[in-house]
Amino acid sequence: MDYYNESSMAVMPYSQEAEQSVLGAILLEPSCMNELTDILPGAEFFYGVSNRAIYGAILALYGMGRPVDFVTIIEKLKENSNYDEDTGKIYLAQLAQIVPSISNVRVYANIVRDKYDMRVLMNAAKGILEDVSNGASEASSILDAAEQRIFDIRRGKNMQGLQPVREIILETFDRLDKLNSSDPDEREQFRGLPTGIKDLDATITGLNRSDLLILASRPGMGKTSFALNIANHIAQKMKRRIAFFSLEMSKEQLASRLLSSEAMVEGTRLRTGDLTDNEWTRLVEAGSMLSGMEIYLDDSPGITVPEIKAKVRRLKDVDLIVIDYLQLMSSAKRIDNRVQEISEITRNLKIMAKELNVPVLTLSQLARASEKRAEHRPVLSDLRDSGSIEQDADIVLFLYREGYYAVDNGDVPDEDGDANRGECIVAKNRHGETKTVQLHWQGEFMRYTGVERQRYD
Repeated sequence: MDYYNESSMAVMPYSQEAEQSVLGAILLEPSCMNELTDILPGAEFFYGVSNRAIYGAILALYGMGRPVDFVTIIEKLKENSNYDEDTGKIYLAQLAQIVPSISNVRVYANIVRDKYDMRVLMNAAKGILEDVSNGASEASSILDAAEQRIFDIRRGKNMQGLQPVREIILETFDRLDKLNSSDPDEREQFRGLPTGIKDLDATITGLNRSDLLILASRPGMGKTSFALNIANHIAQKMKRRIAFFSLEMSKEQLASRLLSSEAMVEGTRLRTGDLTDNEWTRLVEAGSMLSGMEIYLDDSPGITVPEIKAKVRRLKDVDLIVIDYLQLMSSAKRIDNRVQEISEITRNLKIMAKELNVPVLTLSQLARASEKRAEHRPVLSDLRDSGSIEQDADIVLFLYREGYYAVDNGDVPDEDGDANRGECIVAKNRHGETKTVQLHWQGEFMRYTGVERQRYD
């Protein structure tokens, strides 16, 4: 191993002085490793071959709890067959002499990290160019892979170290203070977005920033309608911006459902065009109201998480992302196993929610297991394709209507004979209790309402 001639490394961005200063500071003050491992967690962050080998030896010693000094580093380096002991000792001695200031070690480490990020970006760009030049894949696949590369770099860049609890407590008190502010705009900025169902909001405290929420049911239960109801309420009442990605229905179908729900005109009449003058009037008024709301619809089939993320960033200032639905999404990576693919998608959805700091409401299908049981109410194990859906989600909601099954069997829906009684089952809730919220289903208008609203309507 040559500890002197590294002139060939001028091609890629790196700072020999910063790398050497970091290593020299560690040799003079090994305890500074405690604040370096969050910035430089691996030897790959060093570009110089010698520097990378030395930092790798230091990390190995630090990880084993052994002393880090001149002698222990030399002994660790001897395990490398290419190690030259004579030049190695000279180089280590030089490192200890050239460090400008130990107190600036974090500054030097950040320079090393920045140069590493630039090299990673260059390699990613090179890989993208090679994919395009080879022409082995379709443009959409190459674009997905390119976005995934950049997404992975950004995710690594955002890694943070441990933060003292006193700082986090101060931030928590600051948030609580703003939640109790006399300024309504400031209060709303820190509160979860209301769904429009009072009892549900009381249970999950609204749709909170960085949360991944799963809304699941069997087909025909009305989960798309429920999601549209929530989006409509937030856009109309809270004046917030919604990005709604539909992988199953067209944008026109979604707009028709919004019109039906807002104008209280039966969906079947919208499809046939057999409308009365009064219904036309209500539709025009509803259309005018909806046109002033910031709901953005996208019906791209098989969309990936990087594609969603790119579109949301271009739209800017999005307050809620809705995806309908999970099982129709594609992974940006080629994964043959569907269970692993869904796991990859849900993990990236959660990461996206945290990175963009917005709630992500994702609809999901349920397995047929619930239909085979005497008790049809869904449980967490019914989530289709992967247990990672339950693990990655902050909140899991199930929609259920006994009348849905009763009609098929010719039975009385329930003791009150109400075929439109519905339930939103809060099956997982990281912020509080799990419970069942009562709903009312208005199938002709494709909407759910809370029972407290029905009571006063």
